[in-house]
Amino acid sequence: MKELRRLAIAIPTVLLVICLAAAWWTRGAMAHMPFLKANGGHGNSLVDQRPWQTIESLVPLAVSAEEQSFAHEAARLADHEVDQAFALALREATFQTRTLTGDALAVQQRVTQLQALVKEDQGKVDALTTSLKQPNGTTASSDDLDAAKAQLQLDSDELGDATDLLSRASGDKRGQIQQELTARQAAMKKYDASQSNTGGQIGVLSARRYGTLYGRISSWFDQRSRMALIEQAKAETDSDVATLSAKHADFERRVAAAAANINASGANAPTDTVKARVARLNKAHALSQMHSIVEDQLQTQQQLSTTYGKWLAQVRVQHAIVAHLALQSFSLIAFLILCGVLLTTLCGKFLDGVHMEQRRLHTLRTIIILGVQFVTLMLVLLVVFGAPSQVPTILGLGAAGLTVVFQDFILAFFGWFILMGKNGIRVGDWVEINGVGGEVVEIGLFRTALLETGNWTDKGHPTGRRVTFINNFAISGQYFNFSTTGQWMWDEITVNIPPSLDSYKTIEAIHNTVMEQTERDAKLAEQEWQTTTRHNGLSQFKATPSVDMRPAASGVDIVVRYVIRAGDRFGMRNRLYQSVIDLLHTPVDTAPKPNTIDQRELTKV
Repeated sequence: MKELRRLAIAIPTVLLVICLAAAWWTRGAMAHMPFLKANGGHGNSLVDQRPWQTIESLVPLAVSAEEQSFAHEAARLADHEVDQAFALALREATFQTRTLTGDALAVQQRVTQLQALVKEDQGKVDALTTSLKQPNGTTASSDDLDAAKAQLQLDSDELGDATDLLSRASGDKRGQIQQELTARQAAMKKYDASQSNTGGQIGVLSARRYGTLYGRISSWFDQRSRMALIEQAKAETDSDVATLSAKHADFERRVAAAAANINASGANAPTDTVKARVARLNKAHALSQMHSIVEDQLQTQQQLSTTYGKWLAQVRVQHAIVAHLALQSFSLIAFLILCGVLLTTLCGKFLDGVHMEQRRLHTLRTIIILGVQFVTLMLVLLVVFGAPSQVPTILGLGAAGLTVVFQDFILAFFGWFILMGKNGIRVGDWVEINGVGGEVVEIGLFRTALLETGNWTDKGHPTGRRVTFINNFAISGQYFNFSTTGQWMWDEITVNIPPSLDSYKTIEAIHNTVMEQTERDAKLAEQEWQTTTRHNGLSQFKATPSVDMRPAASGVDIVVRYVIRAGDRFGMRNRLYQSVIDLLHTPVDTAPKPNTIDQRELTKV
């Protein structure tokens, strides 16, 4: 037992340690979530798309209608903020000016040449196309047009490759940014197509749909996880607001410096070329546009932070509602348990004043206590898990299970109707059930009780034991009722005759005595049996006493069988033994000769 106890403690302990170690080992499993990464980390992307990635992960968590409304508003703002981020990135990439040298300069010259060549090819294709549309007499053919288009395609592909090479060599990110923008637009189309108006209940209804304690506790923990995620998303947005505020202030200084440079240059207009002034104006204009974009981003992030705050507040409201409902469920469980305890106490007080046999009173008390506890447990389970959804199926399976478990009691119930029928038994009958004989003292709805008396051919005296049988023996077993019409039964006596006596005369005298004393009962039994057998078409029965002789070491054993009423068998047996004793101690000179005995009535064994 000690080893089993140790195993019962050791195995859960080992499992707990393994699970904790595995949880620690996989602690970075959620690092892929965009809003759980470090600030500013956005992978290999040139444009920070974390605002959209964050809300894309949080939208499926919205449960109630209010939450879905805030989630959709946050998604709109995040989408707009990322679009502005792409616009700013493209403008900044365009605004940057670099002096090309070495390979980059050679690639730029090559790009310029290819652009001119592509323009020339395009002009040639247009001329051939126009020439083919003229009336007859032209020298152009469709083969020339196809060759021109093929050349245009080759030069265009080469121009594209050269442009990409120039971007990499010069550090120009516009091409990569444009690719990311194209990929994002495709992803947004797919996202918009997957979204549907799922609707949703308002916060209170959404919380009340968890009508069970289990559902409310599960919802409570889910809301805690959702609040933690929204709080993290809001913190990330606030961090972006601070970053954009600093960037916005920097752009304000740059715009102010560019405007001052233009005004300062106006005083030296004779020495200032027109081209330089146009360049400064363009730079100031570009900085002003980028300043507007950053300002729009800042306002969008601020609105997004506000939306996250409202969403978080809504989830907290629902969290409080679910907590309140869970407390109500706990209160109901406590009330049910209290009612069960009080009802058990009241039933105990009531039974204390009932005058009943102590054993039956204890049984009744146990049944009532178990019944109250079972009902209380069922009600508590209904509060915790609720009513089953598939009621017909569960009822069918439950009925089948109860039928298997309580089949003996079901058979006992129907067996009671058989016992109460015409060929059943009654209180006071002498019966034999499953090899136990006795007098019926009680016939209940499920059980039958006998006062054991032993077997009919033996002593037949009460043993003092009360034997109880389930009534299913009436259907699946067998029973014998000796208290039928007239209650007739065969009984026997055994007499040992010493070898010194005249055996034949003694046997004849005993036979005559039995015939004389049982003649009246034998005739009545024959009449009743003949009436019954004629009614059923069976053969006739005889109730004449019989004598069997069996050799024994001390002489001859005489077994005399006769018919007697069940209630008179003990008195008749005593009278016959008294008569036999008188015959054995009295000379039988006047008795008939042995050869006058009816040999048909003597069976030698």
